Order: sequence, then C-alpha cells, then structure tokens
Amino acid sequence: MKKMVLALGLTSALMGVSPVWANPEAASASTEAPLVVEQSSAPEMTVATVPQIEATPSTPEPAEAEPVLDTGDTAWILVSTALVLLMTIPGLALFYGGMVRKKNVLGTMAYSLTAAAVVSVLWVVIGYTIAFGEGGAWLGDLSKLFLSGITKESLSGTIPEILFVIFQMTFAIITVAIISGSIADRMKFGAWLAFISVWVVVVYAPITHWVWAPNGWLFGKGALDFAGGTVVHINSGVAGLVLAYMLGKRMGYGKESMAPHNLVLTVIGASLIWVGWFGFNGGSALGANGAAAYALVTTQVAAAAAAMSWLLVEKLVRGKGSVLGAASGAVAGLVVITPAAGFVDVKGALIMGLIGGVVCFWGISGLKRLLKADDALDAFGLHAVGGIAGAILTAVFASEMIMGKSIELLPQLWVQVEGVLATIVYSAVLTFIIAKVIDMVIGLRVEADDERMGLDLSQHGERVE
Repeated sequence: MKKMVLALGLTSALMGVSPVWANPEAASASTEAPLVVEQSSAPEMTVATVPQIEATPSTPEPAEAEPVLDTGDTAWILVSTALVLLMTIPGLALFYGGMVRKKNVLGTMAYSLTAAAVVSVLWVVIGYTIAFGEGGAWLGDLSKLFLSGITKESLSGTIPEILFVIFQMTFAIITVAIISGSIADRMKFGAWLAFISVWVVVVYAPITHWVWAPNGWLFGKGALDFAGGTVVHINSGVAGLVLAYMLGKRMGYGKESMAPHNLVLTVIGASLIWVGWFGFNGGSALGANGAAAYALVTTQVAAAAAAMSWLLVEKLVRGKGSVLGAASGAVAGLVVITPAAGFVDVKGALIMGLIGGVVCFWGISGLKRLLKADDALDAFGLHAVGGIAGAILTAVFASEMIMGKSIELLPQLWVQVEGVLATIVYSAVLTFIIAKVIDMVIGLRVEADDERMGLDLSQHGERVE
C-alpha cells in the first residue's frame, strides 16, 4: 500500500511538473588481493635437515566461457521478431486507420507501411551501427556500417547477431510509425518520408545507444528500461507532439465531427498490437527462459488492468465505457509496463496497469486540452505519458525476487528521471530542427484544398469506396 501511495504521488507530481526516475546500482567489480610472500629469517637448514615436500600441481583457473549458440533462445527471438513486426503492419496501421475519417484511411495506413520500408533499409545501412557499434557513451561507431563483419557465426549473447539486428529493427520501425498518430490528416506524404529518413538515424539510433548499448551513458548509470519505455514510447510521443505543434490543428478541429470511421479496424488493430507485445516484452529477455515467461505474464496483467481502470474512469467521467476506451486502455497498460516487464512481479504489474489506465486517460483528455495541441490519434497522450509513468513506476516496483538484487529507491528514481529528461529534450530539439529544415525546403503540411479532399486522393490518388 505504501508503494502504491508513493507511486500515485510520484506520477501526479511528474505529470504536473516533471518526471521522476531511478538509478540502478552500478555493479561493483571484485578484485582479488595479490598474494604477498614474505622471506622469513628462519635458521639455515642443511640438506639433511630439509624436509622433502612434494610439489602439488596448481589447478588452473577456469577460463571465461565463450558464448555458445542456444537454439531455444534463437527460436524464441525469431518468433518475437515476427510478433513485433506484426504490431506495426498490420497492427498499428489498422489501429490508426480505423480512427481517422474515411477520406484519410489509406494515407494513415501508408505511414505505418512506409515506416517499415524506410526504416528497414536505413537500419542495416547505418542505424544499427550507430545504436550498437562500439563507439563511446553517446554514439556507436561506424564499424558495422552495412552490417560489416557480422557473419552467420557472429553471436550476440546466445543468439546470432544477425537475428539481434532484425529484432532491434522491428523496434525502430514501430517507434517511427507511432509518431504518425500525431500528424494524421494533414502532413505531406513526401515530407513524412523525408522526416523519418533523418529522424531514425539522428534521433532514434543515438537514444537506443544511450540506453541499451553496454557502453551507453544511461546503461552505465543503471537506467532500467527493459523493452523501450524511453527508447520507443517517450521518444516517439514527444516527437509526435512537436510535429503536431509545427503542423497546426486540422481544419475544422473542434468544430466538425472527426469521429472514427471504422472502429472495427481499430479493435482488430489493438488486438494484434496486444498479441504482438508478447514478442516486444517477452523477446526483450533475449532468451527462452523464466525471465521471458515472467515478462509475458506482467505484460498481460498490466494491459488487462489498464483496460479496466480506463473503462471505470471513462464511465465516471463520460457516463459510458466505450469500445475505443477499452482498446486505448489496453494499449496504455502495455506502454506503462514496457520498461518494467522484466523487473517487476505480478503485484507490481497489476498496480502499474491500474495507474497507467487512469494516467493515460488524463493524457488524452485533460492534459491534451491544457497543451492545446491537435495530437490527432493521441500518440503523445498514450505513448509519452504512459512511457514517463512506466519509467518512474519501474523504480518504485522493481522486485528483488525478479531482479536477483535489491534496488535503492531514491538513487534509482534519479537515474530514471535523468533518462526521461534526456530523452524528452533530445527528441524534442532534434525533431524540431529536422522538421523545420524540411518545412523550409518542401513544406510539411498539405494545401487546404488537399486537406479538404482527403489525403487518400490528394497524396495517393486512391480512395476507399
């Protein structure tokens, strides 16, 4: 109960002012004291008096075990990779596509589809090496440009490194696709392609290096982010909000009905996202083991709890619990548990899910009104707000039983805060600069007539009959 009260207080303080995070203890390396042999001043002994001591051969210290391919781990990450890709195409494409007006459904789905295409190419060319190359604390080097040096035999832990490459690629894809929820109905298709081509290399890859590369500065400080609370959700949500401000509000926003044209698509999309999230969180254990299984359980529990708390709050505030609310609540719970899935127990996941549903409902309603931004499909309200809450709550509910070590709450909170703030500032500033340059060169927003016509016809020459 104390932890829950503390979590609620921290989350409220964060959303009102600033986020609070945590710092895992740095592992201390133990060093062996050198053996010092001192010469004694014992009386001199003749050969006859010297006892004959048999020399016993010294046992050599065992050499550090070389990484070995584990076929079970490899099989699970192969499946997880497919599940995470499923979250974007078709999951997110359907989730977002159903929420826009009929004249924009193809244009909205095209954002997710092209995110998969563009990011896949850029990831193998340069994204992976910036994210996971040796380099320093801030950026990887170019030693793995075009995946140079990665062979069939190269390992990352107990799985092939080439498999780790594509698993991480799917995370980059969905991060970019999430941004499109903030800019729906009004961004030029060409401007979108130009933006994501630069953003995934200049923003996403460096933040990934900070958090997940062994020499990244946040990794070194002990920041806890099991599957992408900062890297994926805060990063994409903040970028989406910046773009929403730069593009301005949709024509007729607040005056015309902008109700979803097909909630069936949205529910199907949300369901695929939910299933795919097992690969997202469970796969982040990078093995077929108890950690992966526990991550699946905490993921399921948090999603279910958030869907329930969202529906309850919606019923109290609006008089009815909606199907869209249940779908959004489940996604909110998935986002909140992402940084914590491998660090908390079931009780922690349940409480985090309940808090996440309430906090994200406020993010897409009260906070959205305060910000005065047209975050069309609530990328910021669900992903950034949920990611921030999850990052903070990870420190509060981190379990010694699950992690195998105890966490000091206040130091861990501070490291988490550092990670949140660094991600928010870097993502916001770089997103603004990239978008500003593109706006000056080709423009970000479609013409008024094109927006009125709808993006399907104006940008793609197609429409849904």
